[in-house]
Amino acid sequence: MIRVGLARTQPSYTGLEPPFGPGKPFPELAGLLPDAGSTPNHVYAAVRAALRGLGLDAEHFDTTQWNPLGALVSRGRRIVLKPNFIRHWNPAAGGTIASVITHGSVLRAVADYAFLAAGAEGSVAVAEAPQHDCDWNEIRRVTGLDAIARFYEETLGRELELIDLRREAVVYRDGVIVERRRLPGDPKGYRLVDLGGRSAFAGSGIDPRRFRGADYDPGPTTRHHLDGRNEYLLSETVLSADLVVNLPKLKTHKKTGVTLALKNLVGINGDKNLLPHHCVGSAAEGGDEYPGRSALDRARSLATELARGMLKRKVGSRLVRMVRRVEAAARGDAFIRSGNWHGNRTTWRMCVDLNRCLYYSDAHGAHFDAPEPVRPVLTVIDGVVAGEGEGPLAPLDVPLGVVLAATDPIALDLAAVRLMGFDEKRLPKLWESIHDAGLRITAVRSPADVEVWEVDPSGFAEQRRTLGEIEARRPFAPHSGWRGHVERGAA
Repeated sequence: MIRVGLARTQPSYTGLEPPFGPGKPFPELAGLLPDAGSTPNHVYAAVRAALRGLGLDAEHFDTTQWNPLGALVSRGRRIVLKPNFIRHWNPAAGGTIASVITHGSVLRAVADYAFLAAGAEGSVAVAEAPQHDCDWNEIRRVTGLDAIARFYEETLGRELELIDLRREAVVYRDGVIVERRRLPGDPKGYRLVDLGGRSAFAGSGIDPRRFRGADYDPGPTTRHHLDGRNEYLLSETVLSADLVVNLPKLKTHKKTGVTLALKNLVGINGDKNLLPHHCVGSAAEGGDEYPGRSALDRARSLATELARGMLKRKVGSRLVRMVRRVEAAARGDAFIRSGNWHGNRTTWRMCVDLNRCLYYSDAHGAHFDAPEPVRPVLTVIDGVVAGEGEGPLAPLDVPLGVVLAATDPIALDLAAVRLMGFDEKRLPKLWESIHDAGLRITAVRSPADVEVWEVDPSGFAEQRRTLGEIEARRPFAPHSGWRGHVERGAA
């Protein structure tokens, strides 16, 4: 059986302030933290309980010897924490930043256990490539990262490295890039990883010449996925780590249905334009940009391609912005575009590829030769306040009050999907990964292989449940492009 730890707690971050100390003296932290602080921190206790539910170093739990991450990595090693810091604001009316990004209180708790495992000889870093219009300084402020880093430096004499993995930041107006700024990027550089025939795109029948990525020029997106190549430019900081801790937010997603563990690895790349996001054209034409045969959608697609060509040449910005303003006023946002629907065959494959790269690319540059993953990856999902509806950028808040932990990303995503009231069979990145015989990123062969250990953060009560016993207290609203398709019991 593959184990998932689940802790339930208050569905709010109210009252928590940086640097988000534990608020009580847990025995295993006595040698690390001189002062646990006096402000209660239910999220910290929930992270601790989820790690206990996962069964890491179980024989030492609640003693001075308990070292949960030490069960995955030895002292003196390098640990990288990968949060979901996609963007520093939520434009949705009724939504807040709490449902968009990993909360600082979750990251702080995991960072403490990372420093405990690494010891004085090891190192811990936070590394992320947010969306290219995200303000990194504002993210550091909103999440309390700067306060957390100062705490470690001033109190413990330890460095928590904060690394923006992007090579470029941009400014949008009316959905058009009007400014670009070069960034230092990953101090360790980047690695071009070619999955080749081991890619989830291999044998899919999808034409790479239809690929569209994150920027106007589709040339790089196609070139890196043509003639048997399937290349991704990935962070050397991440690929050289001894342990990666994936820290996603639990929320919906417009292109893959849900975010969770698998999708969060989009943030380990150094060039988002090497990531195929959708295929141009309708499903009937071999694309997945939009469904059906609507003349209006086809006209929009053709106009978008024309605009891409103009903006690539740095001309027509004002015209394109004006057209987009007119479209927004006339049509609003309630239509499927850019692959934002359940028929997207592209993005989920890209997500699976990134996971294969992380799990099978070793610290020395060798790829895909090992019979099993070359490094452990622990995932801790922040579902204290989750997100529904127009995720990942504009979700509505869902006060869920859960933290989940697992070393198997599919097992974890299956448990999270059940909490959302969704059907895993309708999420290709999960269902296809279970049945894939290639570079396996999971030991799960069936949902029946997963068991969920629920732990009460305020005590020691444990309940062992099958995945079938995990149900949504209130089903999430899917993204509009997935509505009526992904819900359990949907036709």
